[in-house]
Amino acid sequence: MNPAVTVKENYEFRRIYRKGKSAVSPQLVIYCQRNRRGLSRLGVSVSTKLGGAVVRNRVRRRIREIYRLNKPKMVPGYDIIVVARVRAVETGYQKLESTYLRLLRQLNLLREDPS
Repeated sequence: MNPAVTVKENYEFRRIYRKGKSAVSPQLVIYCQRNRRGLSRLGVSVSTKLGGAVVRNRVRRRIREIYRLNKPKMVPGYDIIVVARVRAVETGYQKLESTYLRLLRQLNLLREDPS
């Protein structure tokens, strides 16, 4: 993933947590805030509570892939932070993806027509 389209800095994460909207499920929490860049950026937060480095990186890779595949369906111009919860480890890919899309729908981040 291109570093220009990711949220990396701690102050950016704090700003989105504080001022952004959020949607919650047992597996994921999504925070979003409109940005002035015209393109969406992704930040992923995975706690050490989830397990060792291998487990955390697997969850991180799944989230980034779900974001990449569903990006055309999303409204551009938002900073999005996805926080993985402990249940995300044992959740299958399809369930994680459906949860992600449901949370985006709650935040009104999905386009009506994906074209």
